[in-house]
Amino acid sequence: MKRSTDRILTTHVGSLIRPLPVLKGMMDKVNGEPVDEAQLARDVAQGVKDIVAKQAEIGIDIPSDGEISKPSFHNYVVERLGGLEKVPPQQRGAYYGLLTEEFPGFMKQYNAMYKTMWMPPELDPEKVKSAAAAPMPRTRVAGPITYAGVDALRTDLTNYKAALDGQDFVEAFMPSATPARDDADWSDVYSSESEYLYALADAMAVEYKAIVDAGFVVQLDLGLPARNQVLPGNPNPSPEDLRRASERQVEAYNHALRDIPEDRVRYHMCWGSMNTPHTTDVPLREVVEIILKIKAQAYVIEGANPRHEHEWMVWKDVKLPDGKILVPGVISHQTNVVEHPELISWRIQNYASVVGRENVIAGTDCGFSQGWNMARVHPEVQWAKLSALVEGAGLASQALWH
Repeated sequence: MKRSTDRILTTHVGSLIRPLPVLKGMMDKVNGEPVDEAQLARDVAQGVKDIVAKQAEIGIDIPSDGEISKPSFHNYVVERLGGLEKVPPQQRGAYYGLLTEEFPGFMKQYNAMYKTMWMPPELDPEKVKSAAAAPMPRTRVAGPITYAGVDALRTDLTNYKAALDGQDFVEAFMPSATPARDDADWSDVYSSESEYLYALADAMAVEYKAIVDAGFVVQLDLGLPARNQVLPGNPNPSPEDLRRASERQVEAYNHALRDIPEDRVRYHMCWGSMNTPHTTDVPLREVVEIILKIKAQAYVIEGANPRHEHEWMVWKDVKLPDGKILVPGVISHQTNVVEHPELISWRIQNYASVVGRENVIAGTDCGFSQGWNMARVHPEVQWAKLSALVEGAGLASQALWH
């Protein structure tokens, strides 16, 4: 993995706002309307090409494919894992229970509108509303978990390689879901959650290896359950429950990564992408040693979220292991305020002061559109923020190397 040897490199978390033709195709699918799959495939390929070209134009050093083909950064694997069977959705409890208790009025209003943030006006508003109201899919484990997404993955890799052809980037990464799911009942096939996690790990390892074999860095993409959320069968987990669940997941992650060189892996840890109060987030200091156990060279963490911006100081007391890289978020994906480049430079220099300039790559807190209908900011603002990121990294580089 490339390091910031003579200047601060720039990257982001992965998902970018999908182009209009792709959004329309994904919306129609959710609404059960007929979709021209061949045309949607062409729209996705063109979308990846355009997204990569835009990142090159702005000056991002380490791009992604924008996750253009994926309806969701995590739930896309429902279509790529054999053994999962879709079942009728059911009402689930509040995902962030303590936050809902603390801010019931806010969370009710937020949950009612967040799925339609910044949808293009060209889309039929009634269809947007219908798709946003659709319940989240549920699955059950109907048989042994396998990886059945080879064709879809091959298409993603082909599109990405074609988009990168002729562009001048330092290197490139592709996000992939972690081997962890909380929407499936596994008890009919597996005797324990640990057995199920390891089966998921073996399946997802196929995707990780293919990404790395194609020449890309793979980014495992999902926060640990060491934060305010429900666990399967446990709607009110204690801090100890969350910690044990996190440690079990890390063991599964490392099992999935066992045959992949550490320097081809980055891990993204976030505290949820929502524009919510975040008062119940677990402090980085309480989980940092768990994160550092993950077999990855780079750790992508939040640093622009005002609930976590001060946590660069954690690294005064916690030594970043030799050879590791921090990719702190120095711009936020969840506010339409475009950060000033001097603020970005200041944030970068804070991290460089505690872990060393060569061990910092400037990034974002989370993806700009984790799902097709979850654009966190307006597309114009997304690109303005990434441009400011590049400019801020340039200012930091001048301060740190000259």
